Amino acid sequence: MSLAALLRALPLAAMLLLSPARAVRQARRPNVVLILTDDQDVCLGGMTPLKKTKTLIAQMGITFVNAYVPSALCCPSRASILTGKYPHNHHVVNNTLEGNCSSKLWQKIQEPYTFPALLKAMCGYQTFFAGKYLNEYGAEDAGGVGHVPPGWSFWYALEKNSKYYNYTLSVNGKARRHGENYSVDYLTDVLANMSLDFLEYKSNFEPFFMMIATPAPHSPWTPAPQYTKSFQNVSAPRNSNFNIHGKNKHWLIRQAKTPMSNSSIQFLDDAYRKRWQTLLSVDDLIEKLVKKLEVNGELDNTYIFYTSDNGFHTDKRQLYEFDIKVPLLVRGPGIKPSQTNKMLVANIDLGPTILDIAGYDLNKTQMDGMSLLPLLRGDKNITWRSDFLVEYQGEGYNGSDPTCPGLGPGVTHCFPDCVCEDSYNNTYACVRTLSASWDLQYCEFDDREVFVEVYNLTADPHQINNIAKTIDQEILEKMNYRLMMLQSCSGATCRTPGVFDPGYRFDPRLMFNNHSLRARRFSAQFLEWTISKGLIIQKHPYDLAKAY
Repeated sequence: MSLAALLRALPLAAMLLLSPARAVRQARRPNVVLILTDDQDVCLGGMTPLKKTKTLIAQMGITFVNAYVPSALCCPSRASILTGKYPHNHHVVNNTLEGNCSSKLWQKIQEPYTFPALLKAMCGYQTFFAGKYLNEYGAEDAGGVGHVPPGWSFWYALEKNSKYYNYTLSVNGKARRHGENYSVDYLTDVLANMSLDFLEYKSNFEPFFMMIATPAPHSPWTPAPQYTKSFQNVSAPRNSNFNIHGKNKHWLIRQAKTPMSNSSIQFLDDAYRKRWQTLLSVDDLIEKLVKKLEVNGELDNTYIFYTSDNGFHTDKRQLYEFDIKVPLLVRGPGIKPSQTNKMLVANIDLGPTILDIAGYDLNKTQMDGMSLLPLLRGDKNITWRSDFLVEYQGEGYNGSDPTCPGLGPGVTHCFPDCVCEDSYNNTYACVRTLSASWDLQYCEFDDREVFVEVYNLTADPHQINNIAKTIDQEILEKMNYRLMMLQSCSGATCRTPGVFDPGYRFDPRLMFNNHSLRARRFSAQFLEWTISKGLIIQKHPYDLAKAY
């Protein structure tokens, strides 16, 4: 059955199931649309091509200028959006089945409790998904495209990773193959048309939630034919951190060859231009969607969220601003136009926000994020976070990358200049702090060096100078402790005061109250300091190791 035919049958069923009183009550609740792009940066001009989107969403609502993701990689970040949880709580650590990306374990433990599942089961919303779900969705070892996650009334999901042509969609559990004919197969346009069909034929007796996840601007960066000549004079930004050696950074950055070859720079410029070209089709999608909502008389009662799963530079997976900072635009009922908000927000807040909009009691969830609804409404005297956690577990394999055989085993996704996107020990965790007094990032790597990177972004917005060896020791120790606390947090404990908040308490004994605390490596400096202060009694090393 086609989408249009399936949806035409829905209103009659809805009328039979809903009493008139319930139908009126349901109709008054706001609708929600979430547009999720793939690998769209904000630090390097990623929003520049989206003129229609900025006019129709940003100028009609609010722009969050400090919006982040807890993991700079597609699958962990998307899992955080769906669950409202940090990666250490939803356990999706990278883009592989082994990393729990759309695995059977994810399907069993996390999918039944995603915010769309709650919207449909507990709030009476009709739900629509179209586009890229999780990178390993459709894998035969995890149910193939026949698996439809709970919580979705209408399901049009891309098999595996982003493509523009020659892909397979799961249409409510049935495989539909697409080719390379632009007029019927270009994925961004296909998603737009499916979305318009849903809005045309959906039930008018239930509120709706739509999630539209575009391939753009992810590689292979294939623009629509009409946009292949756009931005011919555009090149990648030449900021102060462009094409310089990454001294005082972890080994994966230090080993990259600098300066880059002319061919590599040309590759970056071409990729940057093509990424912008693919976003023009997203801009068209937004325009069509908003116009359809307006024609239907539903625009004024619909929240529209626009964001990305992670940022991007020459690659991603790193701890730096261009990878973890994303666009976040919202318009909707009660939101004043042309606002800018500087609060520190994260994609783990999207699920709680949308459930809050639907009237669901957030105390019934186990989500780590916070509802943005008070910020959207412009409430005064709000207590808000000053930090959040960034965490990533590296991917790699026991073999050399053919592009850079001299680096040995463990690296992956390498470019010709041996700029490698990832490695098995590219595993790190960070506290990103934004308070009245500090704009700071503190990161620890789980590698042989136990490498630490610290940046004062007020003085060094491009994160060139690692100040781990020069920053005040007390701040370093507190950040180390805060990182350990956040890595073991769950639910409300993820929202406790940060290091520079008035209510912050520095009590290392709290670290051992959470029985789910994962084993992790404590820095020698922190152990020495806590022992010297009498906060931890020195024991035999074997006993000390058991405590952690």
